[in-house]
Amino acid sequence: LQTEEEVEEEEEAEPEDSKLKSKPFIPNMAPPKLPDGEKVDFDDLHRKRVEKDFNELQSLIEQHFSNRQKEEDELIALKTRIERRRADRAEQQRVRAEQERERQTRQVEEKARREEEAAKLRAEEDAKKKKLLNNKVYGGYMQKVDQKKGKKLTEREKKNKALLERRKPLNIDHLNQDKLGEKARDLWQWLSQLHAEKFDLAEKLKQQKYEISVLRNRVSDHQRYSKATKTTRKNWK
Repeated sequence: LQTEEEVEEEEEAEPEDSKLKSKPFIPNMAPPKLPDGEKVDFDDLHRKRVEKDFNELQSLIEQHFSNRQKEEDELIALKTRIERRRADRAEQQRVRAEQERERQTRQVEEKARREEEAAKLRAEEDAKKKKLLNNKVYGGYMQKVDQKKGKKLTEREKKNKALLERRKPLNIDHLNQDKLGEKARDLWQWLSQLHAEKFDLAEKLKQQKYEISVLRNRVSDHQRYSKATKTTRKNWK
């Protein structure tokens, strides 16, 4: 039989063995050998590392801003070229539109000039024809009047003669636009005056016809009254 002391020794020995068994194995690692006579400054190494990182970061930032500035410059240059091309196209369109307007204006002016010349030629030809016709008519009429010298002219012949003497041929070939306007206004006033005179004469003629009709009625009534009086006197006798 084991004594109590032996049992206690065995119990104490078992935990020590278990502690030795649970402890991990760590290999022996020797620190790096440094050169003799040199002393490592970890602060300096850290500072250099930080400076290197900072310089690299600074370079990246500068490169980023440089690339960004380059892109902005290229974008500005592109916008400038686009605006310049747009302005050039607008100027070209404006010039073409102006040239087109000038061309259309020239066409309209040329057409108006040709029409004016054609109208002027027609007016000259018409004036010549009218003048020739008036001369022929007036000459023929005056010839007839001369043939009837010594004879009394009828009222119609007097009227035609007065009209021919009053109607003068128009001489407007040498007149410009302003003079033609003045001539047209004068003719219009003269025509208005003739219409007024015609109206007055028509009213006068109407009044004369009325007075003649009244006189005729009075004469007729007087004649009928005279006949009736004579008949009554005969019956009395």
